[in-house]
Amino acid sequence: MESSPLAEIGPLAGYTVGVTAARRADEFGALLQRRGAAVMQAPAIRILPLADDAQLRQVTQRIIADPPQIIVATTGIGFRGWVEAAHEWDLADDLLDALSRARVLARGPKATGALRAAGLREEWSPASESSAEVLEHLRAEGVAGRRVAVQLHGATTEWEPLPDFSQGLRELGAEVTAIPVYRWTPPPDLAPLDRLLESTLCGTVDLLAFTSAPAVASMLGRARETGILERLLSVLRDGVVSACVGPVTAGPLEALAVPTVQPARFRLGALARLVGEELVRRTRVIEVGEHELSLRGQAVVLDGALRPISPAGMSLLSELAARPGQVVSQEKLLSRLPGRGVDTHAVESAVARLRSALGDNSIVQTVTKRGYRLAIP
Repeated sequence: MESSPLAEIGPLAGYTVGVTAARRADEFGALLQRRGAAVMQAPAIRILPLADDAQLRQVTQRIIADPPQIIVATTGIGFRGWVEAAHEWDLADDLLDALSRARVLARGPKATGALRAAGLREEWSPASESSAEVLEHLRAEGVAGRRVAVQLHGATTEWEPLPDFSQGLRELGAEVTAIPVYRWTPPPDLAPLDRLLESTLCGTVDLLAFTSAPAVASMLGRARETGILERLLSVLRDGVVSACVGPVTAGPLEALAVPTVQPARFRLGALARLVGEELVRRTRVIEVGEHELSLRGQAVVLDGALRPISPAGMSLLSELAARPGQVVSQEKLLSRLPGRGVDTHAVESAVARLRSALGDNSIVQTVTKRGYRLAIP
């Protein structure tokens, strides 16, 4: 494969990022692509409006007739969708008037923005953006006997951090009205998600980016359905980075002992910057002979030219670069090959392909009867 000239190389060139978002995926992907990253888009969920509008309308009318004392908005998209539906029924003014009499709590900044756009002001919102913290806040205040309206945020699964917020309030003695504005389901076409999972297992994805807990839960569910969950967790625990927009999104992964990285501000732009910083941090630059070699996830930059390298080649090169100039045995290199091979002939073949991809046979030197080394001066 031909190398790329220096002028075209961005700081993330040679890295591949998997994006699981259903909304704003193109925007997020573009932020990474502008810096050179390859992006695999595979929506893990589909957000659907409530199929039975009559149910939402009935709940809306009940809230207008008997306004709640507390309203909890959990998502921006959900609250906006509720107000838009009320507009269609000519009930928006009455609904907002009823809600304006209540104490208003927002789970996070997106819900806060939607509330303010509707002319409402939140009384409190947790810094963690966690429903669990909202529940603890209400527990501390005491909600027994109070009417609490909760805007729901789709289906829940065993991997989401708070399976039933409404039930928690009921156990505290609150009279809860649930507002089912939308729900999420797996995507209608699972092929892109399956390809992303397979690429992650094969070592051709360096980082997975998640913007919602439902997307994480859906991906984990699909991995279990296809019998690859344990393999997926293994690579996520050691190798592939999981970048999450915030602690709520990270919750399902961290519950399974998968490490995550998160931006200080729980925003899409901040997540994109964090992804860039994390990948650049993983880049390693070494001098090999007369060459400057920059090791990236799926490629190297050799003397200013980007050269794609296979997963097997990158595994060998990473092992050799970990011991610059030192001899690494064929047996050790064999243990690093994907699939691990059956004998050292697999290493010889992989080294030959690596040399061809690098375009210079002298970079990886053979040490007779001992192994291979990088030609460090």
